[in-house]
Amino acid sequence: MITLLSRIFIKNHEKYMDEKVRRHYGILCSTFGIFLNILLFVSKLIGAMVTKSVAIFADSFNNLSDAASSFVSVLGFKLAGKKPDEEHPFGHGRIEYISGLIVSFLILLMGIELFKTSIESIMSQKKIEYSLFSVIIMAASVLIKLYMYTYNHSIAKKIKSPSMEAVAIDSFSDMISTSIVIISIIAGRFTNFPLDGIGGLIVAVFIFRSGIKSCKETIDPLLGLPPEKELVEKVEKETLKYSPIVAIHDLVVHDYGPGRLMISLHAEVPGDRNIFELHEVIDKAELALAKKFNCNAVIHMDPIDTGNERLGPLKKLALEEAHKIDERFTIHDVRLVPGEKQTNLIFDIVRPHDSKISVKELKRKLAHAIRQRECDINCVITVDSPYVQ
Repeated sequence: MITLLSRIFIKNHEKYMDEKVRRHYGILCSTFGIFLNILLFVSKLIGAMVTKSVAIFADSFNNLSDAASSFVSVLGFKLAGKKPDEEHPFGHGRIEYISGLIVSFLILLMGIELFKTSIESIMSQKKIEYSLFSVIIMAASVLIKLYMYTYNHSIAKKIKSPSMEAVAIDSFSDMISTSIVIISIIAGRFTNFPLDGIGGLIVAVFIFRSGIKSCKETIDPLLGLPPEKELVEKVEKETLKYSPIVAIHDLVVHDYGPGRLMISLHAEVPGDRNIFELHEVIDKAELALAKKFNCNAVIHMDPIDTGNERLGPLKKLALEEAHKIDERFTIHDVRLVPGEKQTNLIFDIVRPHDSKISVKELKRKLAHAIRQRECDINCVITVDSPYVQ
């Protein structure tokens, strides 16, 4: 159905990362979600009135909450599409993350309320009435929620939307929780044990768990995440197309919402080339990155000494000694500055966040190891954090 609707209502529907196409997909899927969730709410409410089941009643209002969540998503996608202004020069794209966070809070609230209602049901030990009609409604709800999870998850991956992924996670959680309600209704025919309330508790746990997961997935991009390895490789490949750039490092990606990136990096170029020619190459690389990744790109030019015969072996030596400490270490910006009594080997080393060796100990240990092999070398080391995990 979503595929058909997207072909009807979304122009260029296969260009998933186009800003307008992304927004239209988000609005379409969320609006369709509102319709389905209201349909489920009404159906389950009728079933709850027939069986007097607190689990079904709570599950019906969970669907009403889902409809509200989808409405929040619609608003999020609409507001995120606003153009940059004086107060928000990088646009409003992060509103999409905020809307996803609001959805997550609604999920958590529903989980807490259901937990309280289920405890009350267990304490009162009310007997629920079995109804085949209610079981059929709940079974149909499971299938609808499976469909909602499938299309939300699929579209979320295509348009890279954390808010839509939060809705997909909620649908998956609902599918499991409703299945538990069905089991408690059927099993309740054969026992006086308060299975309805227990089923409600299990549902509450699933809802609360999905809410926590959704919160994390929407808060992470707001706090800032390292760029994906695939993006780093693509940026590096695109930049190295422009000779005489020989390497890149210190890549930083600022995410101001899906499709709104700022990329900055350092590009290593031969230090003996004409500065105006190099500047022209850097400009071309910046324009190419901006066009390919739909971003603002800034490249800092790092001249390196490519003519010094001793530099290559010393760089290899430094990397060997670094790998003896931790195989994940990398080095860059390696250069030599000769002096009267010693030669300074200046370089940056990238230390993973979870490395057990401290910055101070790393510098001391690596400098000592290099000096043991090359007695005239004095190391000047800068320790960087990784830009990608």
